[in-house]
Amino acid sequence: MSVPPTPVLVLPGYGDSGPGHWQSRWQAADPTHRRVVQRDWLNPTLDEWRETLEHAVAGCDRPPVLVAHSLACALVAHWARGTRRRVAGALLVAPADADMVALALDAVASFAPVPLERLPFPSIVVASSDDPYVSLERAEAFARGWGSRLVTIGAAGHINTDAGYGEWPEGRRLLDELRGP
Repeated sequence: MSVPPTPVLVLPGYGDSGPGHWQSRWQAADPTHRRVVQRDWLNPTLDEWRETLEHAVAGCDRPPVLVAHSLACALVAHWARGTRRRVAGALLVAPADADMVALALDAVASFAPVPLERLPFPSIVVASSDDPYVSLERAEAFARGWGSRLVTIGAAGHINTDAGYGEWPEGRRLLDELRGP
């Protein structure tokens, strides 16, 4: 009898991830991926997004891997501080610096400050050297604080569709590392 693959919860950031985004493509290609749908993508509130994530993890038949992009990385850091639920790991891509972004966009203010406590599960932070929403130094600080492995991929913008990241096979390989055999 084969073991079913680890479930994956896809966590888009502010504004959701469009159909060409690597998160959406991965989800469309793999039935074990499920998007965590937030009620309001353009007016996020930490408490509401955290509750939605809690329900999504509770609905999994075994600990999932979280695949977060942008603001959703801050969501994972906040959620991990207060949950008793287990996850198998987290791929944290282009973690938006909510502390900095909140200065320009009130909608994300509830996500600041971003917690820097060690995450209670394996995690990988993927960062770009020219992300407009987080400096490489701040992404490095997130990875250190969270106890995450840091993978820097050079000048890759916000690692989204606008930066040319559609299918993104390198990211898929990082996810496979977290999912295990």
